Amino acid sequence: MTETTPGWLSSDELEMARASMPILYVEAVPVRVDDSGEVSSIGLLLRIGPDGTVSRTLVSGRVLHHERVRDALLRHLEKDLGPVALPHVPASLQPFTVAEYFPTLGITPYHDPRQHAVSLAYIVPVTGDCRPRQDALDLVWFSPQEALSPAVQSDMPGGHGVLLKQALAHVGCVS
Repeated sequence: MTETTPGWLSSDELEMARASMPILYVEAVPVRVDDSGEVSSIGLLLRIGPDGTVSRTLVSGRVLHHERVRDALLRHLEKDLGPVALPHVPASLQPFTVAEYFPTLGITPYHDPRQHAVSLAYIVPVTGDCRPRQDALDLVWFSPQEALSPAVQSDMPGGHGVLLKQALAHVGCVS
């Protein structure tokens, strides 16, 4: 089935593009904050990969042709967390980091066997009711300490655990 929305590529076109150039992504670390603005919990999606493995991931997705980064971020947050998650996209679109995913292991901590991808990563507070959609099985909220535990980190493939640690350090949750 071919997507007819402008900016989407067919499966074959996407494979060809992935083999030829870096693809731009956005990633979001959904958080809940307390009344003083401190992060109290982090939401991680539970997904089943194409190979049947279960893992924890962040909100992530491609930026479409002629789509603003802010719009891509909102689209993926709604797609993964549901229409009433009520995300608060940062006023400044400066990411907390830029993650470079390579198909070759070891170049950076980030790995995606499908492609070379460049991802702008954001921390996004959400205040609404989050109900995962699309290919996510569940959304589990962890305290910052639980999210940094070896058990949770080992469930995050491709460098998402490293990205989560960077996000928590950025908001002062890592001592």
